[in-house]
Amino acid sequence: MGKQGVIIVAAGTGSRMGTAESKQYLKLGDKPVLVHTLQTFQQIEEIDSIVLVVGQADLERCRDYVDHYGVTKVKRIVTGGTERQHSVLRGLRAMPEAVEWVLVHDAVRPFVSRQDILRCLAKARETGAAVLAVPVKDTIKVVGADGAIESTPDRRSLWAIQTPQAFRLSALIQAHEQAAAAGFVGTDDAMLMERAGHSVHVVEGSYTNIKITTPEDMGWAEWFIQSGRGEMQS
Repeated sequence: MGKQGVIIVAAGTGSRMGTAESKQYLKLGDKPVLVHTLQTFQQIEEIDSIVLVVGQADLERCRDYVDHYGVTKVKRIVTGGTERQHSVLRGLRAMPEAVEWVLVHDAVRPFVSRQDILRCLAKARETGAAVLAVPVKDTIKVVGADGAIESTPDRRSLWAIQTPQAFRLSALIQAHEQAAAAGFVGTDDAMLMERAGHSVHVVEGSYTNIKITTPEDMGWAEWFIQSGRGEMQS
C-alpha cells in the first residue's frame, strides 16, 4: 500500500486579519496556529510524511518550530510561490518518492479532526479524489454587478469546501502542471482536478473545521481552545 503524505500550505500573508504578523504564526493558546495544525497530522499514525510550504522570510522560524515541538514527520520545508497554487505544486514536487496519496491542507485550519482526515483519505483511495465539505446553512443568492439578485440556487446542492483535500499524488501533479502550462489559476486543488477531467467526491466534514481568516475567527478559536474542545478529536 502506497504511503500517505500531507502538504501544509503556510506561505500566505493574508490581509483580513489586520495584524502585522501572518495569521498562521499568531499565538493560539500557548503556541502558534501553524503548530497546532502540524501536531494534528504528526499524531495520525497513517500519515507518513509532511511537507511544509512557507514564505522565504519564515524558513528559519519554521525549522525552529519543527525542532522545538518535535514534529518529526516534516521531511522538507520549502518556500512558496506567488499564488497558493504555485506553493502547492512546489510542495508536491518535494514530497518523498514513496508517497502515493497526498492531502493538501491549509495551515490555518487547526481544528480538523483525525476522523475527518482519515475519512477523506479513505474516500480518495476509493474514488481517486476527495474533499472535506459541509452543507451550506444559509440561503445563497447570485447577485449581479448592479447589486440586484439574479437567482437563488437550491441550497440542497451547495456545499462549502474545506481542507484537507486528498488525491493520488501523480494525478494531482499532472493536474497542476496542465494548469500551469495553460496559465490557469484555480481556487483550490479540486478545481484543477476537475479541469483535468477527474471526478472529485465530497466527504461531509465538521463546521468546527474553520479557516482562521479574520479577528472574529481568532476569537472563536481562542474560546474553542479554552473550552477544551480544540484537542484533536478521535
